[in-house]
Amino acid sequence: MAEKSTIARPYAQAIFDLAAANKQFSQWSENLALASAVAQDSGMQGVIGNPCLSNAQLVDLFLGVCGDKFDDAAKNMVKLLVENGRLTVMPEITALYEEYRAEAEKTVQAEVVSAFPVTSAQKTSIKKALKKRLGREVELVCTTDNSLVGGAIIRAGDMVIDGSVTAQLEKLTHALTH
Repeated sequence: MAEKSTIARPYAQAIFDLAAANKQFSQWSENLALASAVAQDSGMQGVIGNPCLSNAQLVDLFLGVCGDKFDDAAKNMVKLLVENGRLTVMPEITALYEEYRAEAEKTVQAEVVSAFPVTSAQKTSIKKALKKRLGREVELVCTTDNSLVGGAIIRAGDMVIDGSVTAQLEKLTHALTH
């Protein structure tokens, strides 16, 4: 069986192309996030593979859970995924779509994990430095982790900057033992 990302890629690309043509990036992000959450629900996962349900029943059930939040295009997406037996790759479709959107909008999401809460001045400084280094607008998500002792770890795409005290101590230990 093909990898889920390989299966999801053409669907994500088609949705991205539709969103770009209609300038509806954020609406499709919301649609996909909701559909992904519903598809990942343990109750829904049990229903998705149930051979006693017809495709039409599964579509009705899925759209019923989503409520009236979907327009016709999003409803058609769900119908297509159900017909092709691809509803289980919804999380991968969502992730790929968000990558395509970020690339088109020249944005990157960066995660800052620090030992202490990050101040607004520090956030501004980090965003400015990352924007200069990556050439993109930066969206920061900040969390705290007391096990770092001090410093921070910054992840943006494939880049990782580990300035934590824990990492520095590990480097020092490695240098002293070798």
